[in-house]
Amino acid sequence: MQFKKYTKQRNRSIQGLRSFKDTLPKNIKKVINKKGHIYSETLSNWKYIVGESLFKVCYPRSFKNSNKFGASTLLVMVKRGHEIDLEYSKKQIIDKMNIFFGYSVVEKLKFVSFNDEIKILSKRSEKEENVTNNKYQKKIDNVKNEKIKKSLHELVKVFREK
Repeated sequence: MQFKKYTKQRNRSIQGLRSFKDTLPKNIKKVINKKGHIYSETLSNWKYIVGESLFKVCYPRSFKNSNKFGASTLLVMVKRGHEIDLEYSKKQIIDKMNIFFGYSVVEKLKFVSFNDEIKILSKRSEKEENVTNNKYQKKIDNVKNEKIKKSLHELVKVFREK
């Protein structure tokens, strides 16, 4: 039996488990090789690239590959107030990324600052806590069975802790 060259099947059949990359269509492989690989590797090794102190205050948001009109750019989200620290270490980050990948991957770094999200979450949790008290407390008190009422109160306590 001869092997047909021009089919949509893979060139070779591999017995056993295949890697995820081998099962993808060719068009998607090209996209992953161009953009997805660099961004995913940057995400997984961000702590090594920027160091411990900057790792706590910033993270990469997106990566734009170079083309005719612009250079390859990494967009980094920075907590408000720490932009200067990152600006001073910009050259070191670019050099470390290029050394890590083995070729010139990033030519520019752009920074976007954001507010600390922990404060926003704490405000939401206080509101949610009040909602459970006010909304369901009357319904729980109207339950006639004492065991069920007691277990519902314990359930509310568990939700408050989380």
